[in-house]
Amino acid sequence: MNLPVDFIQKYEKLLGDEAPAFFASFDDEAVAAFRTNPLKKAQVAFDQAIPQTPWGHYGKISGKSPAHTTGLVYSQEPAAQMVAQVASPQKGMRVLDLSAAPGGKSTHLLSYLDNTGLLVSNDISTKRSKVLAENIERFGARNVIVTNESSERLAKVFPAYFDMIVFDGPCSGEGMFRKDPAAMQYWHRDYPSECAALQKEILQEALKMLAVGGSLVYSTCTWSPEENEGVVSWLLEEYPYLELVDVPKINGMVVGIDMPEVARMYPHHFKGEGQFVARLQDTRPKETVTCKQAKSNLTKQQQTYWQDFAAQHLTHSLEGVLQVFGEQLYLLPEGLPDLKKVKIVRNGLHLGTFKKGRFEPSFALGLALSSDEVHHTIEIDIEQFAIYVSGNVVQLNQSIPNGWYQVLCQGNGLGFAKVTGGVLKNFYPKGLRFQV
Repeated sequence: MNLPVDFIQKYEKLLGDEAPAFFASFDDEAVAAFRTNPLKKAQVAFDQAIPQTPWGHYGKISGKSPAHTTGLVYSQEPAAQMVAQVASPQKGMRVLDLSAAPGGKSTHLLSYLDNTGLLVSNDISTKRSKVLAENIERFGARNVIVTNESSERLAKVFPAYFDMIVFDGPCSGEGMFRKDPAAMQYWHRDYPSECAALQKEILQEALKMLAVGGSLVYSTCTWSPEENEGVVSWLLEEYPYLELVDVPKINGMVVGIDMPEVARMYPHHFKGEGQFVARLQDTRPKETVTCKQAKSNLTKQQQTYWQDFAAQHLTHSLEGVLQVFGEQLYLLPEGLPDLKKVKIVRNGLHLGTFKKGRFEPSFALGLALSSDEVHHTIEIDIEQFAIYVSGNVVQLNQSIPNGWYQVLCQGNGLGFAKVTGGVLKNFYPKGLRFQV
């Protein structure tokens, strides 16, 4: 690989005797990996587990497979998986993933939260936030809001609110050169310093949202000390109540430059791409944060339609706040402030649509529920899966009553669909359809 000359000179100086092995690693193939989704009821035993990780595996998964389509797996390279693993939020926490697209860190954080607490998953890019929302929907979590905001605007809505903030900052991208050589086109000698300045601007607003006694996980996909250790040093100077927490060095992770608590991932040591991660703890005594919480806004008629559907189709009630936007019904996590001033891409879990005289369940609800949470399910085989995801109806070889069913493939949800006269109508979203 033809690396920038300034980059070579920089890391020859930084790495010394290790530089030749480091540069040689750029000619190796990028390492592919994925995580399994513990929120899904039907699990599959995969080979090549990544050591010392709860859900990580080496290898590739087809984006057209039932495992991917139902959200059982999420592709994410091994070094990137270390960010949320370092965070490891406890159940019930309020968590902010500040720069979240395309969704690897957020879906990983949701695995730890296990449908408890709250995740606000944000990205400032409108285009990328839509991809983020799609990936989170497929993952099937219920306790997440996707926003499309700057850190400055979010800070006005969520002051001292989050128990944990994860910030994978916009960086010089050196750790992605092997996986994405086009990233080298943007790199120049001063680029890391420019990125570090931007990260500090964002962090100044982010820290306003950290609850007293909370924790900050800061990461980049670069090796630049101007960003990584430089930004951590700045955080410690500007916010003296922050204290570094040691990051366990596993699978070839190494200590930082004159900063042993942080972790670096180099491809000649770690089986993956480039990453840096640090965890900082607010050492002040924790305080309870209260805010004006969102309330349900359903009409009595809408409440009746939803309750009728839930009584007929769901085995137990869903916890959260019901809100309607237009004719669309959403389930919001409890404890949210008023979000009227926030650009929302995914307002909690989309439950469905109110239509004339009835309620129609959403695709997202069918992904999020496990089969034991639904009274009426129908399992389709791999051949029927190929027919269904291409947008066609499925002829059933069994006689079942007409009505709504959660569609299952290999045991996990693929949305809701209607059965009429022995035919499974197609409710798979048009924008997601594909040919197997």
